Amino acid sequence: MRVLLPGPSRQASSGCRIVVLAKAPVAGRVKTRLAATIGPQAAAALARRLLDHALRQALAADVGPVRLCGDPDPHDPAFGPWASDARLEHRPQAAGDLGLRMACALAAAALDRQRQAPGVGDAPDRPAAVLLMGSDAPALDAARLRAAAAALAAHPVVLVPAWDGGYALVGVRGAALTAGSGPALLSTLFDGVPWSSPRTMAVTRERLAAAGWPWDELESVGDIDTAEDLARGLPDGV
Repeated sequence: MRVLLPGPSRQASSGCRIVVLAKAPVAGRVKTRLAATIGPQAAAALARRLLDHALRQALAADVGPVRLCGDPDPHDPAFGPWASDARLEHRPQAAGDLGLRMACALAAAALDRQRQAPGVGDAPDRPAAVLLMGSDAPALDAARLRAAAAALAAHPVVLVPAWDGGYALVGVRGAALTAGSGPALLSTLFDGVPWSSPRTMAVTRERLAAAGWPWDELESVGDIDTAEDLARGLPDGV
C-alpha cells in the first residue's frame, strides 16, 4: 500500500480528465439500500449532497477537465445547477451493467478531445490519463484525486479500494486505452467482475496480475451505501 503524499501541482499532473459517474439524485432511484432505512426522500437528499461534494472536489483537484457522466442525460434538470455548469463536460452513461457503463465512460473520456482554453490556441489537447469515480465515497477529496493523477505517471492503472471489498476509483492512462492494448485492458478490468461484492477488488487484482498489468493502490476509503456506512459519519463539508 503506498502512502499518500501531498498533491502535485496542476503542471505536474495536467491532462488528467476526471469522470464522475452518477445517477440523478431522484427519490426511489438512488441509494435504494439506504432508503430502506431512512426513506427515499432522505436518501435522495443525501445523494445530492454526495454528488455536490464529489463534483466540487473533482473541480478543486485542478488536474484537468471534469466530466459528469450522468444517468439520465446529465443536462436533465434533476442534476440541478450541475446540469448547466460550464465548468463541466456533460455526457450520458451507456446502457448496460456497471462494468459496461464504466468501460464505455473510460473509453469515451480517453478518446474525446478537449479544446484548449480560448486564447491558448486551436490545437486539441488529449488528456494523458482518466480517473473514473462515483459520487458515494466522500473521502475522495481533491488531495486524493491529485495523488491518483500523479500515480498514473508511473503505472497504467491506479485503484482506490473501498472498505466493503470494492473500489471507489479506477484510473487508466489514456494512451493505454487508445492504443491497440486498450480493449484487452478494458476486458481485464470489467468483463465478468462480480460488482457490488466483497470480492470485487480481489478479483480485479487477480485479473490485473494475470494479465501482467502493473497497478498502484492508494489508501482505502469508505463509501455510503447502507445505514451502517452512514453511521460512521461524513467528512466536513458534505
